[in-house]
Amino acid sequence: MELNGRVEGHDVLVIELREDNLDASNVREFRDAVQALMQQHTRVVLDMAGVKFVDSSGLGALISCLRQLNGRRGDFRLCEMSRTVRALFELMRMHRVFNIHDSREDAVASFG
Repeated sequence: MELNGRVEGHDVLVIELREDNLDASNVREFRDAVQALMQQHTRVVLDMAGVKFVDSSGLGALISCLRQLNGRRGDFRLCEMSRTVRALFELMRMHRVFNIHDSREDAVASFG
């Protein structure tokens, strides 16, 4: 699992997920890695450029990230989704749950 995190803007952690799929085969590894990166931050953007497929367990892991940050009065944003992943989020009505941005710059700037 390749996750790279760095701080951008006004203390916004941007995590780059560089996997083709976020699914049952790698979701545990994703959860462990992302939890470690998010510990010290309350404003997080997940850059999903390159992710081609997300299944229900991957979606559950993203919801878990959102809940964790909301519990600490933070927020979790998604960006750079492929067309197919975005279509899945819309089909599952998850675009109403997550704050989704087309570009990383827009996502980071949305924290003000």
